[in-house]
Amino acid sequence: MKKSDIRSLILFEDEDFFLLNKPPHTATLDERHQDKGDSMLRMAKEYHPDAQAGHRLDKETSGVLLFAKHPAAYRHIAMQFEHRQVGKVYHAVVGGIHHFEGILVNLPILPLKTGVVKIDREEGKDAETLFNTLDVYKAHSLIECMPFTGRMHQIRIHLQCLKAPIVMDYLYGGPEIYLSQFKRKFKMAKDTEEQPLIQRVALHARSLHFEGMKGTAIQVEAPYPKDMAALIRQLELNR
Repeated sequence: MKKSDIRSLILFEDEDFFLLNKPPHTATLDERHQDKGDSMLRMAKEYHPDAQAGHRLDKETSGVLLFAKHPAAYRHIAMQFEHRQVGKVYHAVVGGIHHFEGILVNLPILPLKTGVVKIDREEGKDAETLFNTLDVYKAHSLIECMPFTGRMHQIRIHLQCLKAPIVMDYLYGGPEIYLSQFKRKFKMAKDTEEQPLIQRVALHARSLHFEGMKGTAIQVEAPYPKDMAALIRQLELNR
């Protein structure tokens, strides 16, 4: 992705903040041993040299990502995240039929050196997520996820605990998803291998709600990227 394209990702901007619709497969911050490719922070600094990331999204996760334009704005948003005053909404496509209505998962999370997390009631840090079902399909569900804390892989492992792992989430037992699962007469061309309907964890940061520097409430929503939109469209067509 070209740095100049960052303008096409802007969802909201004022004198203090700008919020981007982060594409999947792009890290929020520079990764260790990164030789090529751009992080969102690097591209944000091309757009505004003093930009600082207000929070992080996993590399595979798409959606709303906030950047502060100056130190005072960064402190302002950092305090809101710390005091759990930022409203965060994610959408996830999960395996199975689930009817969640205000299901609150409160299970502490411990990061491991292997890059995954586990539930640990003794050493883990507190983590809370609220879940609601938005839609159900033949063998999958679209889930609204509202994390009150910001632990690593929080939504992913909490959904695993509900026996509703996210589609294509290999780390936490998520199922693969193929068009052939829905279409009985589906046939591949000769000598070709079927590819999954989405090539990443099916998780999207849908919206962010926070208070601006002047005390005004700001809510920003991110449209689905092409891969997530195409996945949901196929699920809707093949109920």
